Amino acid sequence: MKKIELTHATNSLVQYVRELQKEPLVLTEGGHAVAALLPFDHGDLESMALNLNPNFNAIIERAREEYRSGASLSAEDVRRELGMS
Repeated sequence: MKKIELTHATNSLVQYVRELQKEPLVLTEGGHAVAALLPFDHGDLESMALNLNPNFNAIIERAREEYRSGASLSAEDVRRELGMS
């Protein structure tokens, strides 16, 4: 992962995008990350939008916690609940 301080980011956006290749570029301000440019080879916009949505991430985290606590259904349980043997 390449990092660059905002005050040193004087190239054009096009040049930074062309340099991405397979690793992200993190822009920092005072040593703290403030933005990132990511290569977008195999993704799709819907997945990216969901990944950045705090409500969706909260749902996923709740589901993970339920799974860890044993409050989830196995695939077999789901089939049984739906009447599929």
